Amino acid sequence: MICLSNFLPNLCKNSIPEPMRCIITNIFCCILVTLMLCCGTTPKHSDKKVFNMNLDQGLTSLDPAFSRNQNAMWMVNQIFNGLVQIDSALNTVSCIAKTWQISQDGLTYTFNLRNDVYFHDHPLFPGGIGRKVIASDFAYSFYRLIDPKVGSSGGWIFSDKVKDASSFKALDDSTFQVQLIKPSPAFMKILAIQYCSVVPKEIVDHYGKDFRSHPVGTGPFKFKYWKEDEILVLLKNEHYWEKEGDKQLPYLDAVKASFISDKQSAFMNFIKKELDFFDKVDGSYRDDILTKSGKMTSKYKGKFHLTKGPYLCTEYVGILVDTNLSMVKSSPLRYKKVRQAINYAIDKPKLIKYLRNGVGIPATSGFVPEGMPGFDSTAVKGYKYNPERASKLLAEAGFPDGKGMPEVTLNTSTTYKDLIEFIQGELNAIGIKVKVDASPSASLRDLMSKNEVNFFRGSWIADYPDAENYLAVFYSKNKVPNGPNYTAYYNKEFDKLFEQSYYVSDDQDRFKLYQKMDNMVMENGNMVPIFYDQSVIMTQNNISGYVINPLNLMILKTVKKN
Repeated sequence: MICLSNFLPNLCKNSIPEPMRCIITNIFCCILVTLMLCCGTTPKHSDKKVFNMNLDQGLTSLDPAFSRNQNAMWMVNQIFNGLVQIDSALNTVSCIAKTWQISQDGLTYTFNLRNDVYFHDHPLFPGGIGRKVIASDFAYSFYRLIDPKVGSSGGWIFSDKVKDASSFKALDDSTFQVQLIKPSPAFMKILAIQYCSVVPKEIVDHYGKDFRSHPVGTGPFKFKYWKEDEILVLLKNEHYWEKEGDKQLPYLDAVKASFISDKQSAFMNFIKKELDFFDKVDGSYRDDILTKSGKMTSKYKGKFHLTKGPYLCTEYVGILVDTNLSMVKSSPLRYKKVRQAINYAIDKPKLIKYLRNGVGIPATSGFVPEGMPGFDSTAVKGYKYNPERASKLLAEAGFPDGKGMPEVTLNTSTTYKDLIEFIQGELNAIGIKVKVDASPSASLRDLMSKNEVNFFRGSWIADYPDAENYLAVFYSKNKVPNGPNYTAYYNKEFDKLFEQSYYVSDDQDRFKLYQKMDNMVMENGNMVPIFYDQSVIMTQNNISGYVINPLNLMILKTVKKN
């Protein structure tokens, strides 16, 4: 950080009492950093490397216990660490836990912690110096997720896996243990989620709910300043414990995030090099950047880097199938052959080419997306475009060319109306009359969470890289409103296989169970996978070291700015 002695007069230093001088210094420092970063520049003769980015959908919290959306996860990942982390190949690797042991019954996890990890400096620590992380910090942090007084959105991580606070034990300062009530082969991957970051009890106790805007962690960057919906500043953690080879991380000196909600305006800032990073290729400028085949247009070739890769997100259309529900009893979608006809009727490659400029992979396998460990397009039989087969199934269901079939309503959020209108056209072509009802995303989610919408567009994004995360959507015990079984799919054989997977520790054997379950859902037709999404990341030519991963998790500790 810039030395304030170059800016504060000696007279002030000598004449102002120490406590007041500290306050003035901190205020001055904050103003200086904010002014410096707001301009997107550094003071003259400075070689500070500031990474400029934009968060177009705002930021709700910097408290890991509430890191429920992408922007929160991205920023929390810069400030905090957990026991383990996921590498770019989706392997679980060490973080604060240097090693771990799992009992033979899969119920006891013992973690051996590093002894060189410290919380960021903060005035509430003795002498203002961040203290060492110990096992009891993890016991506290994990219990926060299920503590009803906290109300964390991450409670699902432990709520069905542990008994109570006693399940988290600090055996000594460097040994932490978690006791599960049932095996969970995906547990190590789940622990890499940002919810499971370690936080200091004394700081959280002091700030209470305001810890969301006063975060203190152990990560590569430390919190400096946040004016909501305007600017967020993170500074390099000079005492960060992690290295790349013999080089201490991070390489950047600061991260500055703006909050421009208009994507077109934010993109123009990127083109003007005011931003170092940009993600998402929005419809308003998609044709400007990408050809229909998904390549960078000649207009921008060489002007910045564009990287595309798998993203663990399945865009789908869901169909309610529980015939005990009144809206299903009177719907033609209650017939499996009609649902299968819908699956065959959609030209997914055409949709991706013309509506998404080649961003996405046609979902011709199951609900589990490409990029997920264990994904095998030859083992899971989905649906490829086959309008003839669709028409045949429709006739077999008693609706030849759609005759006698009442109109169905397809619900979508306003953001995805163009995609759903494409699907509407495809279904109309085989005789299925479809009305599109577009509403705000929150309204649609509310209807889905009550099983009050019969035919709807949705997306499922992986929280952790294990197919259990996707197949849990169809587990009977995950019925709404407490679970995500939005299609009300209840199948005893499916449930049996899902529960059996808990006790299969061998990955390959468990993948076979997952594939069998995925095939069952596809055959039923309650889920119509449209495409497996892809991340599109753009960085300026002077940025290196940004590695994309299928979780689309932002990792800035290895990024360099030349």
